[in-house]
Amino acid sequence: MRIIRDTLFIDPSDRGAAAAIGNFDGVHVGHQSVIDLARAAAKTANAPLGVMTFEPHPRTYFSRDPNPFRLMNAEARAHRLEKLGVEKLYEVPFNEALANLTPREFAQSVITDRLGLKHVVVGADFCFGKGRAGTVADLQAFGEEMGFGVTVAPILTVDAANVSSTAIRQALTDGKPRDAAAMLGHWHRIEGEVIRGDQRGRDLGFPTANMSITGLHPPKFGVYAVKVDVLDGPHAGTYDGAASIGVRPMFNGEVPNCESFLFDFKGDLYGATLSVALIEYLRPELKFDGLDALIAQMDADCDTARKILQDVE
Repeated sequence: MRIIRDTLFIDPSDRGAAAAIGNFDGVHVGHQSVIDLARAAAKTANAPLGVMTFEPHPRTYFSRDPNPFRLMNAEARAHRLEKLGVEKLYEVPFNEALANLTPREFAQSVITDRLGLKHVVVGADFCFGKGRAGTVADLQAFGEEMGFGVTVAPILTVDAANVSSTAIRQALTDGKPRDAAAMLGHWHRIEGEVIRGDQRGRDLGFPTANMSITGLHPPKFGVYAVKVDVLDGPHAGTYDGAASIGVRPMFNGEVPNCESFLFDFKGDLYGATLSVALIEYLRPELKFDGLDALIAQMDADCDTARKILQDVE
């Protein structure tokens, strides 16, 4: 998959895709249905399958709310899109100039002049241009005028409820990763580089791989049964494990992170990229009377996680 970040000076070979347009935070089943329609359009037009998204997320640009909301960072989104067979990923820089384009200017400048898209696919609630003034009807009219096809994907539902990134965030906040997975079409994952921690886990007999969750919507703090993909390095592969997400109340932590203990693993993971899939919420964060009580609970957590994960692929 080609990732195109400079859309002002684009290589001619990267133009002319049939592309799904949106933020694709989480790449949930609704997003996947939009991409499937773009795939069909790409086949008909004999064009590459593309996705056009925005970086940073427009909500980051417009909102002054400091609370993190993203379900995945740009790298994790790219990995998921690549698994879906996307050939061209256009990460259009979202800045003041883009935000101030009228709907017509967006269609002419970005879709037509810069990217030369043959066909675009958007959700039924898609809005674009300054003040979100452009509607799907406007996009269809611009397509007829400017020479690109437009397909509008219906809103997808799961169990009679609309699938949305907002609903997925709520499921994670409630400690219901399986509900989130039903809407995502895959396990919710925290992806990032293993960083050095204080090594308390190693001293307790549970060495953990520590990852930052800064900038991501925090799931309910506590302990989870997890599947961990080590994406690179000599230990690349998939492992069962247990992870603690939160601020470590036993040790007066302040900055939330994700600490994963991989079962039956020996090795150094510093600097490796991990993708941690949340399978089931086990318990909240607790402050114990002492280290012996903590170790006993960690043993019990691992036993519970092993039983849960033996039936999970």
